[in-house]
Amino acid sequence: MTSISTALGTALITGASTGIGAIYADRFAARGYDLILVARNKDKLQSLAAQISDKTGRTVEVLDADLGKAADLARVEKVLRDDASVTVLVNNAGIGTHATLLESDVEKMDAMIQLNVTALMRLTYAAVPGMVARGGGTVINIASIVAVAPELLNGVYGGTKAFVQAFTTSLNHELSAQGIRAQAVLPGATRTDFWALGGLPVEHLPSEIVMQAEDMVDAALSGLDQGETSTIPALRDVELWNAFEAARAALAPQLSATHSAPRFNVAV
Repeated sequence: MTSISTALGTALITGASTGIGAIYADRFAARGYDLILVARNKDKLQSLAAQISDKTGRTVEVLDADLGKAADLARVEKVLRDDASVTVLVNNAGIGTHATLLESDVEKMDAMIQLNVTALMRLTYAAVPGMVARGGGTVINIASIVAVAPELLNGVYGGTKAFVQAFTTSLNHELSAQGIRAQAVLPGATRTDFWALGGLPVEHLPSEIVMQAEDMVDAALSGLDQGETSTIPALRDVELWNAFEAARAALAPQLSATHSAPRFNVAV
C-alpha cells in the first residue's frame, strides 16, 4: 500500500517489537502517524513494520537498538535530535522484577536503572528541545502503579517507575506552556511477556487483576485525549487520584521552612 503523507508527523516508540509497544505502534499508525519502531529484535520489528504498513499505508521505519548499550542509545538519541518529523515519543522500553532486595543481583538492578531511568531520560532530552522549537510535541512515558505503591514489587523497579512519574510531572510543569504534552501511564498487571521475563509468569497472578494489553493501551490513549497527565487504566474512581494530587499540593507550603516544625520539640 502506498504511503500517504501526514501532517501529524512521526511517532517514535521504544520497546516496539511486542506487547504494549507493538500495540502503541498499531494505534498511532491507525491515527495517521508515521512510525519509527525501536527494539532489539530486528526480525520482529521488520515483521511488525510490514504488517502495519500494509494495513494502514503509513511509513514505518525500524531501528534495532539495545537501549541498555551506550552506543545504541546514542544512535536513537541522534534520530530524535535530527528528525524534525518526530512529534510523539513513546518511552515504553523497560524491564522489571518481583524479586526482593535480598534475592536480587545488584548488577541486574543497575541494568534496570540504566534502561528504565537513564535511557528514558536521555531520549526525552534528545526529543524535547526540537519539539519546543517546532511549537509542540507529545511524550508518553510508561510508568507503573508501583510508582505510587512501591511495596507491591521489587523496590528498585518501583524506584525507577517513581522517577518516571516524577520526571513526567516536572515535564508538564516546565513545558506545557511551550506546547509539550507529557503523560505518565501507570498500568497495573498487564498480560504481556514482561512478567515471565521478570521471573513471574502472568499466569501465576490472580486473573481478576490482569488487564489485556490492548485494553491498557486504548485506555491510556483515551486518557491522553482527555488531557490527563497521569493515567491509571484500571482506576475507576478518578476522584481518588484527584484527592491524591490535592493532598500532594497541600503539602507544598509546609515542605521547607527556616525552623523545624514545633511537633519535633527542637530548641531553637
